[in-house]
Amino acid sequence: MNISQAARQSGLSAKTIRYYEEIGLICPASRSDNGYRQYDGHAVEELSFLARAREVGFDLQECRQLLQLQRDTHRQSRHARELVLEKSEQLQARIEQLKAMQSVLEDMASRCHGDEGPECAILEDLAGGTEEST
Repeated sequence: MNISQAARQSGLSAKTIRYYEEIGLICPASRSDNGYRQYDGHAVEELSFLARAREVGFDLQECRQLLQLQRDTHRQSRHARELVLEKSEQLQARIEQLKAMQSVLEDMASRCHGDEGPECAILEDLAGGTEEST
């Protein structure tokens, strides 16, 4: 199948597939007589695997590791589990950072009158001011 069909079936864009090939994440596609990329079922399975891994938050290096595990018939599942648990911890830390950011934004908004006056606690906070607007 051609790249547009592989893209449709895998859930990735043709541009992403070409990029993954360019960086060596996937094996180069075979070429037809007219030079178009051709993908078989196995290649589409790997592309779908990558799409799903990206969907749940794995970066390209982590995807590379997961794909190597997927290809290794002598793999140990503990390696995949370790990668998933590490990613989960990273996401939890990011969630905590985002919640802290949200709290700061809500605090800033609560201290701003939001009226037609020029005083704004939000702008003062962002400018590094220490005085609170009343």
